[in-house]
Amino acid sequence: MSAIEEILQSSLKPKEKQTRLVKAIVSGAIPVKEFMAFFQSATGAHKGTCADVMKHVSEQKPALLAPYLDILIKHVNFPLPRVKWGVPEAIGNLAKEYPAQAAKAIPNLLRNTTDDPVNTTVIRWCAAFALAEIAKNHPASRKQLVPVFEQIITREKNTGVKNLYVQTLKMIKKDNERE
Repeated sequence: MSAIEEILQSSLKPKEKQTRLVKAIVSGAIPVKEFMAFFQSATGAHKGTCADVMKHVSEQKPALLAPYLDILIKHVNFPLPRVKWGVPEAIGNLAKEYPAQAAKAIPNLLRNTTDDPVNTTVIRWCAAFALAEIAKNHPASRKQLVPVFEQIITREKNTGVKNLYVQTLKMIKKDNERE
């Protein structure tokens, strides 16, 4: 049994499992390559936990996940809600250091912005976070994203989700005024 499986199958509480995995990956005790291979083959709750772990790893050490951005992009629209939460947040975190690579996720992220039963408020917020970080850090994507953000603002019912777009548009406007 791998170290990842040992942690996931232990009697620890879910949050403790996540914390332990994050520490192990960030410290190098669990190689990122091994973790990403496990993530790709994992099912159910384990896949969701791994997505959550990636969100935290990407906050602490984005360079660890940067080589695996294409794998993250493939999982943006994975059917499990926890994956649709964690993966976009990881992409948003990576967009701060790797904006051009993260911009490749835009088409997949946009599919999570619609208000339908599949895209819960949390899923829409996570997609908004990733899209906002891409727009903030990758000026070339703004031409595509600004009109989309304006359209989403008119239809989005949740204030928290809407505010992510509003704040990003304000920041972009200030940047444009400085130029």
